[in-house]
Amino acid sequence: MKRTPLLNRHLSRLVASLGHMDEIVVADAGLPVPPGVEVIDLAVSPGMPGLFDVLDALSQELVVERAIFASEASPELVTQFEVKLAHWAAETGKPIEDVQTSHEAFKARTSKARAVIRTGECTPYANIILVSGVPF
Repeated sequence: MKRTPLLNRHLSRLVASLGHMDEIVVADAGLPVPPGVEVIDLAVSPGMPGLFDVLDALSQELVVERAIFASEASPELVTQFEVKLAHWAAETGKPIEDVQTSHEAFKARTSKARAVIRTGECTPYANIILVSGVPF
């Protein structure tokens, strides 16, 4: 059994397969997924699991150098993203650049993601692209 908090085998496989600059998407329940992009569907019911629950688990195993989210996100959601990213950067000792883009550009960019992780999140624009970093 794994010692780290990330127990989902599909997420563990995904994280272990990432190279520098690979992108994954942690998405709300409604984000459209482009054809050909793997979906890891964790959604159970509205709000379960929440997007930040999944980010907390990923933060234990994944080094991120950039995070991208929609500029249409509410100020409260943007603050939540920024706080989470600051804590994540402090834990890894690696800075994380946060980038805001239009929701349309965000959706277009998902076509190059290695995978979309679908959560039960139902907050508008609660989607984030994580760009993999290196631990050295």
